[in-house]
Amino acid sequence: MNQLLVQTSWWVPLYSLLGAIITLPWSSAIVRRTGPRPGAYINLLATIVAFIHGGFLFRTTWGHGPEFIVINWLSTGDLDLSFVLEISQMSTGALEAITGLSLVAQVYALGYMEKDWSLARFFGLMGFFEAAMSGLAISNSLFLSYALLEMLTLSTYLIVGFWYAQPLVVTAARDAFLTKRVGDILLLMGVVSVGTLAGSFNFADIEVWAETAELSPMVANFLGLTLIAGPIGKCAQFPLHLWLDEAMEGPNPASLLRNSLVVSCGAYVLIKLSPVVSLSPLAETTLIVVGTMTAIGASLVAIAQIDIKRTLSHSTSAVLGLVFIAVGMQHVDVALLLLLTHAIAKALLFTSIGSIILTTSNQNITEMGGLWSKMPATTLAFVVGSAGTIALIPLGNFWAMERWVNGFWSVPWWLLLLLIVFNGLTALNLTRVFCLVFLGPTQPKTRRAPEVPWPMAVPMVSLSIVTLLTPLMLQHWQLLLSWAGPWARNGPDPAVFDLPLVVISGIVGCIVGGVIYLNPNRSEPVHLPWKPLQDLFAYDFYIDKLYGVTVVLAVQQFSRFTAWIDRYFVDGLVNLVGLATVFSGQGLKYTVPGGSQLYVLTILIGVALLGLLMSSLL
Repeated sequence: MNQLLVQTSWWVPLYSLLGAIITLPWSSAIVRRTGPRPGAYINLLATIVAFIHGGFLFRTTWGHGPEFIVINWLSTGDLDLSFVLEISQMSTGALEAITGLSLVAQVYALGYMEKDWSLARFFGLMGFFEAAMSGLAISNSLFLSYALLEMLTLSTYLIVGFWYAQPLVVTAARDAFLTKRVGDILLLMGVVSVGTLAGSFNFADIEVWAETAELSPMVANFLGLTLIAGPIGKCAQFPLHLWLDEAMEGPNPASLLRNSLVVSCGAYVLIKLSPVVSLSPLAETTLIVVGTMTAIGASLVAIAQIDIKRTLSHSTSAVLGLVFIAVGMQHVDVALLLLLTHAIAKALLFTSIGSIILTTSNQNITEMGGLWSKMPATTLAFVVGSAGTIALIPLGNFWAMERWVNGFWSVPWWLLLLLIVFNGLTALNLTRVFCLVFLGPTQPKTRRAPEVPWPMAVPMVSLSIVTLLTPLMLQHWQLLLSWAGPWARNGPDPAVFDLPLVVISGIVGCIVGGVIYLNPNRSEPVHLPWKPLQDLFAYDFYIDKLYGVTVVLAVQQFSRFTAWIDRYFVDGLVNLVGLATVFSGQGLKYTVPGGSQLYVLTILIGVALLGLLMSSLL
């Protein structure tokens, strides 16, 4: 292994961070004469360098075991806060995926935000985003990973609130930040507890400790629940899932990264913590229950949305729900494969819908139609991205499902049913969007919709090619199971017939969506037969209203109570002391004649008496 590349691997996150720092003169409008584009180009150049360096690093680590780089930060007594970096095939592969998709998003942003005067500030925030995710990919320290997750939370707040002049954007950024903080606080408790119990914050040491750890059921359960709380918030899982929907108020290039990579970072940390989570059956069951509720619930909510970005954001939460189920069942390799295939396909979908939003200045899918002939490249990108999202052979998600269903485990009936329902609903949702946006009659807002310029078309077409080539990449990386596997043992395994059911569910979902939304006699928009059920899905099961009458109401009442205590008790007590001091001073001033000679004499007498007292005691 090339030791120079390994020893300089920590430079890769620094490239984008330095790019963001160098961009500051343009981001803060100190430099105005050149406009904001030079700042964007600097950050883009830093990402290109990081992508190239990461590519060489990934090639160097292929076929070799992991190596570790220790960066000593603080060591005192029993406390050792050394930052350990893991340089392995998995970590450098994740690093290359992050820098590659970030490069795509930044090139795409050059066209999407061409007329935005705050372009440099946006690229600086994207560099901050990329630096946190790149560091997280190679981090082997739980403490460092937590700090980087906090960087992602701050980045989300800043980039969602990028257009801060709009009140709705400010509200969305605030809600996203506060929702993530709920899980972060609980995760911090788990981080401190693990560091105390294991005696180290390094994932490798924690894994060794977890193999022989003997914890009481209560300690193990509390520890497991705190550790999964943070990823639940980061991955937009129930009940901390509303922030991702509101975060769609931010610019679309940032939404591209958020739905493909940012939400995956929480799952990536969860996968590394799986040895500790496995100590608690309650935590594993919670992961499965939360993942199931999110996978089905978010899929149902997605089919009732009319905002094109929100239909895909709920789909992201649903896919991450499957990842949580896989981690809860200790199917870690399936979780990683799902994260990889979903990131590529979902990034492609967001490039295509971003082109639609920019061209039509509209996000309402019921006001679109007939775009397939006007935007052929965008149409093809959406079709390829949709096919890569559902289990459609031979694209990437099919192989993730194939590894799960026909892999090394016995899949329970409820999981098979869950995968069938999820895949069918996802196919129905994407077919619905395709029919309403690209097919049907042309609407007033889509009458003039030219294809997007090359800065947006090149990333979109490139991602389409990568999505189509994903199976070949998986085969080259030896991540695909052999077809002979299920048939090698005395004839076919009964599980070999489970995968066709999942594939057929996707085909059925596409057919049902086509029949419903290509019907010329349908109403605009299509509603479910029972309106209360339609509203239940459209308003996300009224979770925000439930929060309003529970958590928000409790916080408001408690705040009012503490404000009353502060105003009438604390302030009253302080004011009482102040008034007593004023009145006593006013009363004493009439007993003092004001003669300076008397004051000096009194002081001298007091000092003399004190001296006599001390001398008598000695």
